[in-house]
Amino acid sequence: MTIIDSNQQKYSPFTIPKELWTHRQLLWSLGKNDFKQKFAGSYLGVVWAFIQPVVTVLVYWFVFQMALNVGTQSTKAGIEAPYVLWLLGGLVPWFFFNDAVVSGAGALISYDYLVKKVVFQVSILPVVKVFSSLFVHLFFVVFTLVVYMLYGYFPTVYMLQILYYFFAMLALVLGLVYMTSAITALFKDMTQLISIALQVLIWMTPIMWNLQTMVDSGRISGPLLIILKLNPMYYIVSGYRDALLDHQWFWQHPGLGLYYWAVAICMFVIGTRLFTKLEPSFADVL
Repeated sequence: MTIIDSNQQKYSPFTIPKELWTHRQLLWSLGKNDFKQKFAGSYLGVVWAFIQPVVTVLVYWFVFQMALNVGTQSTKAGIEAPYVLWLLGGLVPWFFFNDAVVSGAGALISYDYLVKKVVFQVSILPVVKVFSSLFVHLFFVVFTLVVYMLYGYFPTVYMLQILYYFFAMLALVLGLVYMTSAITALFKDMTQLISIALQVLIWMTPIMWNLQTMVDSGRISGPLLIILKLNPMYYIVSGYRDALLDHQWFWQHPGLGLYYWAVAICMFVIGTRLFTKLEPSFADVL
């Protein structure tokens, strides 16, 4: 393991990104090892990481389409899409967001031996967990594209936008994991609060249910509609569906885009500033 000097510096929003870039090789190595360690000792090993999201999709598909008889879904562009394709468009980003935030919040606790026993660049540890979640996300994106092709929806140039929306989601996730990992180091119950919050957030985000249908039917309008769209993950989930189904470019929604990036940048600045401020106390409390 490489030992890295960590000197306290005056806060700058560019400091941590520079540190991540400087130690990118170590970050990548730790991310791969973390992914493997999650399933160390199990017979199927890392295969479990890919089985879980597939099974989850099958459960949701069975409950909503087979048991509750949910039919095709109408998208913003007026396309009638099979429910499983519409569902996958929302679950792909959510699985990454959920896993990265939950695991990232506990990053300092998971690697407390690095925080306490060596002089180490602690700022890379929350991102190690995010990198670990990346492998499953890449698999799930490929899995989704295969399912789409089985239904006759072949890749288009619009799907390249998945890279943009992933980068946008990553910016938000980094701010959240820096904030929550710093708080969790001092307040261990934070992980439980995060799990509860994510359980609520998944139902506030139009992943399993269709916001457009409810708007068209008049069941959601006015202030409630605005509140739902203020959820940053609404922009990401809608974006993935725009890339996969609606064939709309991200610049066709300038208002939502500007709002999302304002929230993501503010979250990153707040999260990294809090992390930097609390960093000297991590070794004492872990």
